Amino acid sequence: MELKNKAAIITGAGKGIGKAVATALAKEGVNLGLIARTTSDLEALQKQLSGEFGIQVHIASADISKREEAEAAVSQLIGALGTVDILINNAGVAKFATLNDMDPADWERIINVNLMGTYYVTRAALPHLLEKQSGDIINVASTAGERGFATGSAYCASKFALLGLTESLMQEVRKSNIRVVALTPSTVNTELAVNTGLKIGDEDRMMQPEDVAELALATLKLPSRVFVKTAGIWTTNPQ
Repeated sequence: MELKNKAAIITGAGKGIGKAVATALAKEGVNLGLIARTTSDLEALQKQLSGEFGIQVHIASADISKREEAEAAVSQLIGALGTVDILINNAGVAKFATLNDMDPADWERIINVNLMGTYYVTRAALPHLLEKQSGDIINVASTAGERGFATGSAYCASKFALLGLTESLMQEVRKSNIRVVALTPSTVNTELAVNTGLKIGDEDRMMQPEDVAELALATLKLPSRVFVKTAGIWTTNPQ
């Protein structure tokens, strides 16, 4: 499928997987609306991608776990882009501890960003896709949404829920020619993995953000008649 001149909104776009996806789409000539909390990250990426690829790059700083901020960011970006064809829900946070030791505020933050933030952003963008009767929504989930692990109860709960949201929404909008897909990578070599202690072994053998971006791009290039629920990729064992 031809992606040039389409418009994409990406959350968590300032670094890691979101930055890699934004770069991959920019290379295809996709105009971008980027959301993240850190303005300086967004401004640096905006300058880089617009200068290198000659595309539109608009930015909006927002905490998507707050409904008003999420809705305002989406509205601002669609107004700047003039439309939206692709939504990449990538923003996510993590912290790992036993259920007994996890601070309830940390639990709530994980659920509010990973699940509620995705819901808020999608709900704000969806009417525009429904009006066009076309589009793609890609939710970056995780293998943690397919199987739980010790100390991961909050993170796994958010990703299990995200897979349920993805499948339900796919069933709701598929007749409107809107494709909804979840990507389920394992541990990716990102700042989040480093900060939470997930990064182990030789980082050159870990999955890289660009690997997830490649999968997202491949999914978007499928013919619009092809619907899939999830696309999974797993890291090479770094041990």
